[in-house]
Amino acid sequence: MARSIFPFLLLYLVAFSSSRVQSHEEGFIAAEVSNKGLEFIKDLLIEKAESSLVPLELPKIEKYVKIPFVGGVEVVLSDITIERVHVTSSTLKTGDSGIVIDVSGATANLSMSWEYSYSTWLLPITLSDKGNATVEVEGLEVGLTLSLKTLQGSLKLSLLECGCYVNDIYIKLDGGASWLYQGLVDAFASKISSAVEDAVSKKIKESILGLDSLLQSLPKEVPVTNVAALNVTFVDDPELSESSLDLEVNGLFSTMDAVVLSSHYHRSIRDSSSCKEADTMVKISLHEDVVKSASSVYFNASKMQWIVDNVPDQSLLNTAGWRFIIPKLYKMYPNHDMNLNVSVSSPPTIEVENQQIKAAILLDVVIDVLDVEEVIPVLSFSMAIGTSMSAEISGNALTGSVKLNDFTMSLNWSKVGDLHMRLVQTLVSTALKTVILPYVNLKLSKGFQLPVFHGYKLQDARILCIDSWIVICSDVTSVR
Repeated sequence: MARSIFPFLLLYLVAFSSSRVQSHEEGFIAAEVSNKGLEFIKDLLIEKAESSLVPLELPKIEKYVKIPFVGGVEVVLSDITIERVHVTSSTLKTGDSGIVIDVSGATANLSMSWEYSYSTWLLPITLSDKGNATVEVEGLEVGLTLSLKTLQGSLKLSLLECGCYVNDIYIKLDGGASWLYQGLVDAFASKISSAVEDAVSKKIKESILGLDSLLQSLPKEVPVTNVAALNVTFVDDPELSESSLDLEVNGLFSTMDAVVLSSHYHRSIRDSSSCKEADTMVKISLHEDVVKSASSVYFNASKMQWIVDNVPDQSLLNTAGWRFIIPKLYKMYPNHDMNLNVSVSSPPTIEVENQQIKAAILLDVVIDVLDVEEVIPVLSFSMAIGTSMSAEISGNALTGSVKLNDFTMSLNWSKVGDLHMRLVQTLVSTALKTVILPYVNLKLSKGFQLPVFHGYKLQDARILCIDSWIVICSDVTSVR
């Protein structure tokens, strides 16, 4: 049982609670990631890659080399470990060929152990030594091409090409003779370079497979409440252009574990220029049918029914406040408290227009008198309310305001005699405009905090309402 007027706001706020399998199924929530956004994602992935690549162990290297004036020497390099990778320059490009990431000028630091043994004809014994060494890799270059497709409603990430190349390495020995250093450089530089190239490439391939598994494990349905769920099945393949990456999900609400047939909804074409003036990372577009599907789900689940016993002006819920408007009500039940049994009689009509969201709501309202031992229904009205709402994002909070456009009411039945409906409607309309809506708008002006997603939040976001679409243009930043 709802205890205040705020259940009425559910109809408006549900639009903001949410983030082509296409046999030509339509997507009603779309995300367009700009070059600026892709650069942010690329830098984030590279930062994660720098930490996930290390420590990376390389296989042991053994070789028999000939050293002038020494002879044949057996050298073993073991415990070869990449301990640090640092990327100084990288680029990301999108297009018909896929997503291309190039890393150049990267550096890496390795540690390893070395040992050698040899014997000569001068001495009938085997000579050996061992120690540690550090290796600096410079000019490390990595290139990879990725494909992003839709497979059975999930994103499928594939590695098309991957290459790694080392330009230079520098070896520093701790101990050992000078001839050993030159021998290591001559004999093992290419082997160490190849080992680094193979290990980095292998690690990247494993990481891409892991990321692909993560993408395919994402749920296709996200519970919003215990009644409704949001269908986040991807539709059609992502669109890659030189300036953006476009993704679409079904985006319609349904009852839990039910299937929504989007053929009941027909979306209009999205406006592609709404965020052009602001160089933002991402544009999220929600079609008005997302809101319509939500209201339909809640209506069919009988969740648009409320008992209201708390309003800003509590005198409105006492018979004394109506003694001059409905005298018989006060005469029969003097100074009795009342409540309102409110139910939406049909799914609300919702339309997104330029810079506003319009809603038409049909309500049945029963006025109950609270007697000592029983609740007595005394009046029933039907109401038609037309409203418009504007919204904006201030800081990290969603704010807005609601305006009453039109209001009519009619009497269904009465147990307290005939009523002057024109007078009653005028009083209720005045109460809506001067008491209820100002109170609602005061609450809306304080805003509702937007959620933080894995340590990241929207920054400098703005909301636009354009021809059936609610569009959010925003950057993304870390909350840390």
